[in-house]
Amino acid sequence: MSTENSCECSGGPKLIFACSGAADVGAITDQAAREMTKQGIGKMFCMAGIGGRVRGIIKTTESADRILAIDGCSLNCVKNSLELAGFDTFDHLQLADLGIEKGSSPLTEENINKVIAKGKKILIHPNNG
Repeated sequence: MSTENSCECSGGPKLIFACSGAADVGAITDQAAREMTKQGIGKMFCMAGIGGRVRGIIKTTESADRILAIDGCSLNCVKNSLELAGFDTFDHLQLADLGIEKGSSPLTEENINKVIAKGKKILIHPNNG
C-alpha cells in the first residue's frame, strides 16, 4: 500500500468567523459567511463565543483545519478577538480589500458574492487566493 497518494485533507473543520456588526459591512460579512456555510465551503462559527471564551467553542476552534476571519472594516474586531483568544494562525479578509467600504456598501448579492468568491479562494484554493 503506497502512501504517495494519501489524502491532503485533515480531520478538522474549516471555520469562518464573520463580523456581524451594526454597519452595512457587518451585514455583508454575516450573510456571506452564512452562504459559504450553505455551499459547504466552510462552517460559520460563533464569534461571540470566542470573545466570551466559551470552552467548547475555543476547543472546536483549536481543532480547526483552517480558520477564516472576515472583517467588515479597519477596526478588525474578528482578527483582534481571535488573537486575544490565543489564535495566531488564520487567514484574514477585510472587505475594504475588495473595494467594499463601510458606510457606502449596501447589502446586495453583488457585494455578498464578492466576499464569497474571495473566501472560497482562501479556504478551498489557498495557493490561488
